Amino acid sequence: MPTPPTRVHREFFSIDRSDAAWRPVPSSAGRIEEIVLADNLDPATGTGSRTRLARWSAGALIDRPVVHDFHEEVLIVEGDFVVGCDAEGQGGERFGSYTFACRPPGALHGPFTTRQGCLLFEIQYY
Repeated sequence: MPTPPTRVHREFFSIDRSDAAWRPVPSSAGRIEEIVLADNLDPATGTGSRTRLARWSAGALIDRPVVHDFHEEVLIVEGDFVVGCDAEGQGGERFGSYTFACRPPGALHGPFTTRQGCLLFEIQYY
């Protein structure tokens, strides 16, 4: 059995530091940015975890359902988040600040959009 990777010990730190800057999420056309706070998620070995903030600009869209092999917990910190919209971002169910989702591996979820923009706190883990 492989030894799971350990996460680096980090005491309280400002998330506006240069090593924790907002970065575009690949394939989001710059509409979704993230700050990865702690990360040793390794899909190749099915081990580890990731904690991040994700910032979606108004109208950002993931136009198809998503499924992954890890657990995911998502807290909407501010703004609105629409789940189950169509590929153009229409319809779906809107959720606001301080709502939470906990998804086990293999759970089909999405598509997603936001009308106002939002800030999400996410934890992903094996």
